[in-house]
This record gives sequence, structure tokens and C-alpha cells, in this order.
Amino acid sequence: NILRNLIYNEEYARCVFPFLKKDYFDGSSSIVFNLYGDFFNKYNKLPTCEALSIELSNSKTSETLYEEANNVINAFKSSSVADDLEWLCDNTERYCQDKALFIAMQKALAIMQEKNTDGLAKTAIPDILQEALAVSFDSSVGHDYFEDAEARYDKLTAKTHKIPFDIEVFNRMTKGGVEPKTLNVILAGTNVGKSLGLCHFAASDLAAGRNVLYITMEMAEEKIGQRIDANLLNITLDDIETTPKALFMEKVARQKAKTTGRLEIKEYPTSSAHVGHFRHLLRELAQKKKFKPDVIYIDYITICASSRITLAKAGGTYLYYKVIAEEIRGLAVEFGVPIWSALQTNRTGYSDSDPDMDDVADSFGLAHTVDLMFSLVTNEQLDQLGQFQVKQLKNRYADKSKMRRFMVGVDRAKQRLYDIRQEV
Repeated sequence: NILRNLIYNEEYARCVFPFLKKDYFDGSSSIVFNLYGDFFNKYNKLPTCEALSIELSNSKTSETLYEEANNVINAFKSSSVADDLEWLCDNTERYCQDKALFIAMQKALAIMQEKNTDGLAKTAIPDILQEALAVSFDSSVGHDYFEDAEARYDKLTAKTHKIPFDIEVFNRMTKGGVEPKTLNVILAGTNVGKSLGLCHFAASDLAAGRNVLYITMEMAEEKIGQRIDANLLNITLDDIETTPKALFMEKVARQKAKTTGRLEIKEYPTSSAHVGHFRHLLRELAQKKKFKPDVIYIDYITICASSRITLAKAGGTYLYYKVIAEEIRGLAVEFGVPIWSALQTNRTGYSDSDPDMDDVADSFGLAHTVDLMFSLVTNEQLDQLGQFQVKQLKNRYADKSKMRRFMVGVDRAKQRLYDIRQEV
């Protein structure tokens, strides 16, 4: 019995209590667990049966429930407890997993029958079930600064800790590339180069032997593929359509032979897909194609949907798009990969030669969630030179003040970015 061991086994209680919920207990047991939790949180020690009885008598409980709860407490007074901590914790974890899944299935059924009082849509069901299936007693209690120093150093200096760029100036900006479990964003105006930047980075990842998942909600799958064709196959966008099929396929085969990476492109209707759909896609790709991405591209954040709330319920774009960004970054953490996306500048930023984070269209809250954000700036003169000005807006990898602005070359016809000599 979980409650019995919570009262008499302090080591067990401190291991499992943080993961227990009132919903995991029924009827009078739920009342006793609430009393136990209130006492434990207030005094930081285990309550005795006598203390629980006193707390029960002071609570506002109906006579019937009072008698039932009191009988539960009295039954503990003459009961023995198990002393195998590992066995106790394992069985408690399995119990919580089963209860969480049962509760989730009940909630899903209520949504299907339109009896849900929280106003959740049917699209929330996959996330509800996923959350239940993820219930687990996390054995990690944190990172000890001194004791874990060696492991921290090894992890931070390992080459696998970074996913480098093929453009040296971006590697300098990020101290070697982006990291897993991060959200990285390109900010630009309409038709400036958001998708160009994402497609270039995706193509370079593929060429470097990484598995790439590109999710598009702005352009068709074939259009994204065409941009990556231009980049990898050294063909201009205009020339692709006139290239003989045999030559085109020969170039594709030659490129395939050069890399061990794979690229999967998935299109969703604008503003219809959220992280629940992306999570399902990742599992489908793993099961049906044995494909696990090393990096994910989502084109782009503000034409995604939220899996938790609607725009109307959020009361405005600030909270709504901030939630979407948090969900996408959570997906990056869950699957242990970096995610790239893009944002569009607002009207002020569109005409601004020096955009900042407050020029993010729809929600400034988005900027608080991302790990790396830089803007691509262009004008008539830079277009003639074939260049973008890059301005760092947020950088958790390095000190952004050391490289606040720099230039990169751009070949729009072949959807490429490249290093250029920086003016000192």
C-alpha cells in the first residue's frame, strides 16, 4: 500500500512523493493523501497516524467520507511495511503509470463524447495520452557543480556537442555550431530570405551526412525540394525545369553517393499543424522508414498551431505564439535535436535596416523562448553586391556583442549562403 509506506518509510516517501498526484488515489484514500501532502509540505517530515487523524477531524469532510478516511488511517496503525526500497519504488512507478494512462483514456473518451469540461478539442487527445505514457520517476536529482565538473567539461568540449555550419562566420558566432535541444530562429521580412536560409542550412546538414527533417507550412514539398536541388546540385532555380531528366537524376545519384544523410520533407496546411502532429510524424518516420532526424527545420513558427490553446483562448498573439515556441522547443528537448525555424518582421521591421527583437511580427514573447536568433537584412545596394547583413539578436552559445553584425554572401539563384571577406 503506497499510503502506508509513505507514513512509515521516509526514504521511500522522499523518493516517490514528488511524483504522486491526488488523481492516482480513489475516494477516502484521496482525502488521506491530501492530508498527508499538506502536512509533509508544511513541516517537511512524515506525519504520524495520530497527526493525520487530527488533521482529518479539522477538515471539512462529510460524515460518510470522514468515517471511511478514518478507517483507512486506523488500518495503518497495525500494518507492516516493506523494506525493499528498489522494489517499492518500481512498483509504485508502475502503479502511477497505469493510473495516469487510465485517467488519460477517461479524459480522451470525455472529449470524444463532448463531455469534457475543460473545452479541449479532439486534437488535444494525442498530447494527453503522450503525457500519460511519459510518466516516470526521474532518478536524476540534478547536476552537482563540483562533483560533476569533469563530466560537464567532457560534454561541453565534445565535438558531438555541436552541429557546425558550413559557413565559418556562423561557427565563430556560435563557438562551433548549434546544440541539441535548442530552438534557433532566422528573422527576416517578406521575401528577404527566411526559407533560403533554412534550405541552405538543411542542404549543408544533408551534405555533411546528417538526417534532416524539413516541415513546411508555407511552400509545397516539391518547392522546398527544388530549392535544395539548386543548392546541392549546383543548378539555378530557373535551369532546373529545363535540365534533361537523365542529367538531373545523374546529379541526384552523384550527390546521394557522397552522403550518408537522408532528407525527409513533409508539408502541412498553413496554421493547421502543431507539435502533436510533428511528434506523430517523428514516430511514423521511425517506425515506417527507420528514420531519426539529427536536426529538424520548421518553416515557420507563426504559421504553426498550438496543441494546448486556441488563439481566442490565449486572448492575443503574444501568449499564443509564445506558447507555440515553447511547445516547439519542448519538442527539441524531447527528441534531443536542434530545431531551426523562422520569424517574420512586423511592418516596422520590414523597412528597418537595423531590426531588433521588438520587430518580431505577432509576438515579442517568441524572442524570450529561442536560444539563437539573428536577422537577415537586405536593401538594393546589398542585393547588387549579393550580400546579406546578419545581425545577432539573441545568442545563448556565445557573447553576441563580439560579432553583433557581419556580412555573408548570398546566391539566390542557387539558394546558397557563403563566407565572404569581412571588412575590418
